[in-house]
Amino acid sequence: MLDSILNDTTLSTTELTLTSALETILLAIILGTIISLTYMKTNKSTYTQGFTLTLIVLPIVVAVIILMIGSNIARAFSLAGAFSIIRFRSAAGDPKDITYVLFTMAAGLACGVGSLGYAVLFTVILCALMFVLSSFKFGVRRSQQKTLKVTIPENLGYEEAFEEVFRKFGVQYELKKIRTTELGSLYELVYSVTMSGSINQKAFLDSIRTRNGNLDLSLTMAPPVMAEY
Repeated sequence: MLDSILNDTTLSTTELTLTSALETILLAIILGTIISLTYMKTNKSTYTQGFTLTLIVLPIVVAVIILMIGSNIARAFSLAGAFSIIRFRSAAGDPKDITYVLFTMAAGLACGVGSLGYAVLFTVILCALMFVLSSFKFGVRRSQQKTLKVTIPENLGYEEAFEEVFRKFGVQYELKKIRTTELGSLYELVYSVTMSGSINQKAFLDSIRTRNGNLDLSLTMAPPVMAEY
């Protein structure tokens, strides 16, 4: 029964008509909106307006491209050459964002080739999967990676200056960067630290302050700073 429903909603791509084109574009808009709303619900603190709008528009663009290509091989190669000169001006973001981009492209591709029923089916399944994984916090780490910046006087050996403090609080650490400040009279150390949520951060920072002479100290939630070469 399901096969018959899905096959009934499959359009023939041999001849492009206004009705089939409008149906394809309309469904691409609906599926793109569903995917965009799913992304917003599962990434409440990180999504941006520009990216959510992209998730809506991208399936339409892909569907229209596929409709225009049809079964014309020469047209397909010419479009491939035209799109090969396009370059994104921003670096790839979170892997989850890239997954959603591929998700919307697949939805638009399915609409463009006329498999409307299958486009709806896999969109519903993947959106449900995203909701389930987000609800159960699948893959979420109990510990957090943070960046610790500590300023120390030049007479304090930085190699083992805070090793005892890290060991006391069970903090995993890696020294990522060292630089001098104040004409060489001070050192700034940048650590990548992995901390459990149960650690008392104030007590941890107070222990660091007693070692560095109450100089500048910061603990940020940003990803660890990569070492410069």
